[in-house]
Amino acid sequence: MTFHENDPIEVFSDLDQWREIVVSFINLREKIIQVKIVYYGPGRGGKTTNLEYINRKFSKQIQSEMVSLKTHGDRTLFFDFLPFNMGQIKGYELKIQLYTVPGQVKYNATRKLVLKGVDGIVFVADAQEQMREKNIRSLNQLHENLLSYKESIFKIPLVLQYNKVDLRNQGIPILPTTVLEKDLNSKLKVPYFEASALTGYNVPETLKKIISSTVISIQKKLM
Repeated sequence: MTFHENDPIEVFSDLDQWREIVVSFINLREKIIQVKIVYYGPGRGGKTTNLEYINRKFSKQIQSEMVSLKTHGDRTLFFDFLPFNMGQIKGYELKIQLYTVPGQVKYNATRKLVLKGVDGIVFVADAQEQMREKNIRSLNQLHENLLSYKESIFKIPLVLQYNKVDLRNQGIPILPTTVLEKDLNSKLKVPYFEASALTGYNVPETLKKIISSTVISIQKKLM
């Protein structure tokens, strides 16, 4: 995968605040492992809609208010999510932090920053035919951004979500899953779900899969 772009770099008024919220960690004193999961993908692809549905569906497991950090015309969302029936890992309590990234091309600096310390990723692709090239570019950019942190897209827990499949019922041209798989998953070979973030179709399934994959990965690191 290769992708190069000359994105303008946005300026943050409080970069220290950003640094505080984007790094996941293990709290040895309180025996807590904070797991950071990022929803990544092209602009308007359904990342925010995923998290908004999760926030409604699993309100009892949400430990904090959803935080929205707005940029011009886009936003990044963040909140703590307490998974159910997960138990402990090596005596540590597990807490999940869910993030989205702004999808617009010009906000790559923000996307890269939010990926710092990431433990697992959901790549939300837009299944509309007109979004085919943007999906590919966004995935390539994810690959490049992870490399900047010496992380590999082939090793980090990753789930693909092919969102907006419900639009085919409205006569909107939707890419077949076989095409999406060829474009995005032929080399990665990671789990994927057709989904509709708007209706909630396969949104919980996507979340549960990335949590389980990420937990397994962390367990291996702690062994």
